[in-house]
Amino acid sequence: MKKLGFGLMRLPLVNADSSNEIDIKTLEKMVDLYLERGFTYFDTAFGYCGGNSERAIKKALVERHPRDSYTLATKLHRDYLKTKEDRDGVFNQQLEKTGVEFFDYYLLHDINIRSYPGFEELDCFNWILDKKEKGLVKNIGFSFHDHPDLLDKVLTDHPIFDFVQLQINYLDWESAGIQSEKLYEIAVKHGMKVSVMEPVKGGTLANVNDEVKELFAKHDPSMSISSWAIRFAASLENVMVVLSGMSNMEQVDDNTSYMADFKPLTEEDTKVVMKAAEIIRRDDVISCTGCSYCTDGCPMNIAIPRYFSLYNNDKQERKIDPNRWNPQRGIYNNLTNTFGKASDCIECGQCEGICPQKLPIIKHLKEIAQYWGK
Repeated sequence: MKKLGFGLMRLPLVNADSSNEIDIKTLEKMVDLYLERGFTYFDTAFGYCGGNSERAIKKALVERHPRDSYTLATKLHRDYLKTKEDRDGVFNQQLEKTGVEFFDYYLLHDINIRSYPGFEELDCFNWILDKKEKGLVKNIGFSFHDHPDLLDKVLTDHPIFDFVQLQINYLDWESAGIQSEKLYEIAVKHGMKVSVMEPVKGGTLANVNDEVKELFAKHDPSMSISSWAIRFAASLENVMVVLSGMSNMEQVDDNTSYMADFKPLTEEDTKVVMKAAEIIRRDDVISCTGCSYCTDGCPMNIAIPRYFSLYNNDKQERKIDPNRWNPQRGIYNNLTNTFGKASDCIECGQCEGICPQKLPIIKHLKEIAQYWGK
């Protein structure tokens, strides 16, 4: 399987103001070009595009192409379940909406510190394994937005999965908030294949500043800006597919052009990408280096560097599109189940006294508490 996957969360629209009105004719052309160039992996979910993504792929793909010419992945989110009976209720709807008789890949959607107990309570792990044993699902996995320790626990408690879907990109690789590198290392430790989401951070890494553009152009002018991000993720050995949310023909054309005969980044290429990340981080609202000196002895156990990293990420992504969904708020909420909230700060000042960057940490925590509110 070629390593570029077609993410179906951000599809071409008839009306730009409505994420539910999908432009099926344009999507058909995009699907045809993607398949024509030898790619096969499509990724959707029950709730994408207001619940219409699965129906759209039925029209654009399933009804128009042989079943053995593509692979289809979809997902089950905890929020759609109230009882055990709802598991089959959603699954059967997904079969009907997509028009397939089985899914090549099926995921429990967004396992995190809050949803994990609910998935266990409704016995979703045995349920999804049963679907695989019955041939209704070929490969089982889960998507994940939380900290590395929890990922390790889930994979240890439930060694049934074939793959895990993680947010990996060169900007989040060393970040204190997302911790892509640590998440990837845990997946490798458990022998998991990895499906990558958000390789371009919702467009952030396709809309870089002029200094980064110049850096990339000097190293290889033939490559598009977004190609550096996708190829970075695809170069990781355990990555089986990198999902790109493509919403127009130009994106399909560009992505498939350099991924058709994909070659991993060289050591020199990787140095260039890491330099780009360093340049982008200079625009962070809070210039935290993630040393974590401030967390030792914090009486409220506040994950200060992680919150600063998530805040910086969120601010950067909203420069590109102030209204788009991104995972930072959810990750922040998940972390507050383990650590103190930003609003829990009692202003004791021990963090500011030890911070090597001399940051006004108390002020920044107040900003974050107001930014994400309740």
